[in-house]
Amino acid sequence: MRPTIRDGDDRGQVAIEFLGMVPLILLTLALLWQVVLVGYTYTLAGNAADEAARACAVDGDGPAAASRHIDGAWTISGGDCGGEGGDMVHVKVTLGVPALVPGIGDVFSVVAEAGAVREEVTAP
Repeated sequence: MRPTIRDGDDRGQVAIEFLGMVPLILLTLALLWQVVLVGYTYTLAGNAADEAARACAVDGDGPAAASRHIDGAWTISGGDCGGEGGDMVHVKVTLGVPALVPGIGDVFSVVAEAGAVREEVTAP
């Protein structure tokens, strides 16, 4: 008896199409994860800049205050107390955005700036 082949037999077609789509699905997931890391890095940089500005406003250690709020996987630079000598303190913090896995390498940098009013202790 000879096997018969039916016209339009598409058994296994879904499996083949899924295998073809797997690389595209994985690439899309990797890109979405990278976007999440970029957004989270912007959030961390803004918070670190705010904390450094608050510390500088009371003559504290700005870089130490900024790095206290950053996880070890992110590279930080800046946080130094700056300003024009007036009533405002300006701080700039730069964070490296990790590439897919935090702690392995940086893709590019994110810069955040913050300011605070300088506070002075007055004698009663």
